[in-house]
Amino acid sequence: MAACYHPDVAFSDPVFPMLRGEEAGDMWRMLLSRASDLEVALDEASGDEDGAVARWTARYTFSRSGRPVVNRVRGMFAFRDGRIVRHYDHFSFWRWASQALGPAGRALGWFGPLKWKVRRDAAKGLERFRERR
Repeated sequence: MAACYHPDVAFSDPVFPMLRGEEAGDMWRMLLSRASDLEVALDEASGDEDGAVARWTARYTFSRSGRPVVNRVRGMFAFRDGRIVRHYDHFSFWRWASQALGPAGRALGWFGPLKWKVRRDAAKGLERFRERR
């Protein structure tokens, strides 16, 4: 994914609300370095030279809890110079939290403070990963 991104890329999803430039590529590098069983399937895609929409499913074990996750994602992309310059992914944070965090995620996945904690932990993890690079 990092190689597909334009240097000016902006990426956003429910866990990483806004990453720019190399941060976006490093997020993928970090996630893939942690993934022991990641499986990604492209379910549907359409687009042209300006942009695209895709639906994809990621299956993996969430490293912090050891719980299996099946995350269905809708991605929107804009292209510049043949590379992705905007990438917005949407998925149900509650559904993700229910799987990744178990009963606590199921009970509190709709609750803003849990989402903020997950985002803060993810940002700290990315920052530590980038420092080691």
